[in-house]
Amino acid sequence: MTDWEEMTEAETNPKPKSGWLNILVDYGPLLVFLGVYKFYQPPETSTFGEIAAVIYGTIAFMIAAVAALVFSKFKFGHVSPMLILSTALIVGFGGLTIWLQDEKFIQIKPTAIYLLFGVLLIGGWLRGKALLQILLEAAFEGLNREGWLKLSRNWGLFFLFMAGLNEVLRMQLSFESWLWAKLWVFMPLSFLFTFTQIPMLLKHGLALAEKDEVIKDEPPTA
Repeated sequence: MTDWEEMTEAETNPKPKSGWLNILVDYGPLLVFLGVYKFYQPPETSTFGEIAAVIYGTIAFMIAAVAALVFSKFKFGHVSPMLILSTALIVGFGGLTIWLQDEKFIQIKPTAIYLLFGVLLIGGWLRGKALLQILLEAAFEGLNREGWLKLSRNWGLFFLFMAGLNEVLRMQLSFESWLWAKLWVFMPLSFLFTFTQIPMLLKHGLALAEKDEVIKDEPPTA
């Protein structure tokens, strides 16, 4: 194929750019939950009002998660398997929260997601399979097989760490403090971890032009 043909093909079938919209898809539903919960949050002495605020927030969370999935489909032309699974768990645990009127199910949901992804990625790595490459649909051009295996292993270990951290914070913090920890602890940790992977990815063939995509296409972080 000539240079002209390559340029023509690139113009005809450009690689879809997710930009920071992927981050909005991942964290938008959580922000919706926080907003609705704070809006309906009652005085500290009202136990029933607290449960009602959680239920209203959970309903909004579920709707926002499904909306984010639909937005991803129409904006990017596809929905990643990880986002589908994450949304399914949000709806499932959210339904349990509403049915049983117990916020524990919303708090346990991230642990379940982190454990599931962690076990799958580590299990695949032990079998010599880079499952993250399948889940991210080969988002990082030029990355070789060894790079994908290391990335899968590293994210698997990180997910297991996050599962443990979520359980510690869930047991130690109030529900509202745990919600803010999701925003100010889990999200920064995810970004920091993602940045630490860039040198390894570059070493294993990631194209310099794709470096920013490492941040944009990070796995969902529950």
